[in-house]
Amino acid sequence: MTARPRGRSLRTRLLLFVIATLVVVCGAMALTTAAVQRAYLMGDLDDRVTNAAQRSLGGAGLHPDDEANLSFLTENGHPAGLLAGRFDDDGSIVSAAVVSQDAPPQNLTTAQRAALRRIATDGSKHTVTVPALGTYRITALDSNGIRVLTGLPMDNVQNMIGGLVMVEAGVAAAGLTAAGVVCAVVIRRQLRPLGRVAATAVEVSRAPLDRGEVTGLTRVPARDTDPGTEAGQVGAALNRMIDHIESSLVERQRGEEQVRRSEERMRRFLADASHELRTPLASIAGYAELMNRGTDRIEPVLAWRRVSAESARMTGLVEDLLLLARLDEGRPLESGEVDLAAVVAEAVWDARAAGGGHEWQLQLSLDAPSLVLGDESRLHQVVANLLANARMHTPAGTTVVAEVEATGERCVIRVRDDGPGIPPELLPRVFERFTRADTSRSRAAGREGGSGLGLAIAAAIVGAHGGRIEVESVPGRTEFTIELPSAVPTPGFEPAGEPIGHTKPAPVQRSDRAARLGSAP
Repeated sequence: MTARPRGRSLRTRLLLFVIATLVVVCGAMALTTAAVQRAYLMGDLDDRVTNAAQRSLGGAGLHPDDEANLSFLTENGHPAGLLAGRFDDDGSIVSAAVVSQDAPPQNLTTAQRAALRRIATDGSKHTVTVPALGTYRITALDSNGIRVLTGLPMDNVQNMIGGLVMVEAGVAAAGLTAAGVVCAVVIRRQLRPLGRVAATAVEVSRAPLDRGEVTGLTRVPARDTDPGTEAGQVGAALNRMIDHIESSLVERQRGEEQVRRSEERMRRFLADASHELRTPLASIAGYAELMNRGTDRIEPVLAWRRVSAESARMTGLVEDLLLLARLDEGRPLESGEVDLAAVVAEAVWDARAAGGGHEWQLQLSLDAPSLVLGDESRLHQVVANLLANARMHTPAGTTVVAEVEATGERCVIRVRDDGPGIPPELLPRVFERFTRADTSRSRAAGREGGSGLGLAIAAAIVGAHGGRIEVESVPGRTEFTIELPSAVPTPGFEPAGEPIGHTKPAPVQRSDRAARLGSAP
């Protein structure tokens, strides 16, 4: 298979096209100039031939009966090379002679006269080549039966036209050479930005886009992105394409990294879930085996209680996992108007009953109704998880404060304690699943730890309600903050910060249920 011939570069093709165009233009100009000059010179020569013919006709008229008489050629004033002759009645040339420089006229030979035959005496001009004399411009006149033939040599005209053509050819060659050099330089300079654009494209094409860093790809310099030039338009388009490629690759890597992290979290999640489920299952299997053997090593009632407790623990873990799965899928929660003050007050009451060794406090700072749209049971679960987290990971005697703050635009729940705090290395991961602080925060002896899903569930529920949850922790102070969007403000409520002249309403009172629960001992 024959190789395809390599095409010429754009620079070469442009240069060849420009030079070819210049050659055609110069050739057309030269031909036009030569044609105009020749027409002018021939017109002048024809006028002189006509004048010479009339003068010869006048000289022949002095001897009308002597057709061989050419004595008028001996007169002064005739140009050198003038050819004259006379015809007889039959139209044959009787005599013909040519005027020589500093010599009497020379009669033409028979061959020379033969070249002048068939010249009509109508005054028309003819170009005739006379042997040994050259090319002549000939005309013949007839006046009262006197017929005269006259001609002048064309050597001067031909030499002048030939010289003009040579000069034009020389000037055209020099001009084309200079124009070719200038065009080559200009084309090279004008196409240099396009070369830089091509070099940038080649460099980008060699970048390892399938691996490694994708940022910092080479761009076309700003001077080569002028939208007013074609090369600049190509450069700007290439830069836009590189930006698009880079952003796409960054997004792809980001997605791959997210997928990798998600898979890693999923593997860790499955491992932790398997471990959490294996522990109660192992306990249940052990007690069942002991009861099956019928030994006296354990009382059946105690074994049954332990099996029931482990089953409840496993059921709670499975329910937590299912809740997280539903929240991950974005399934909608129940939606209704929820009074956060009442929800938090109930959760504090429950925590106070479950953890009598802690000091529980409820603070309500309500400049507006603490109403949000959401699932009341799930929001109660969020607050309960935060209070349980504080109860399990702080020593007895710790003060735990639950605070509700409401304005016209948002409702904020804060749960803080004065316990030992969360270790800094654990703080960024507290809302991840199966994250535990058992080894970092003090716990009462014999108290069971959680599954590590409480804070993850709280974060997922808050996110499903369009809110956010944050934590700040230092030794002696740990505070979880939940911010939720308020429901539609009640009629007549004006949020703080209204222009002067608006009347600020009286503070909104707590609901009876919240007041009752918050004032409980």
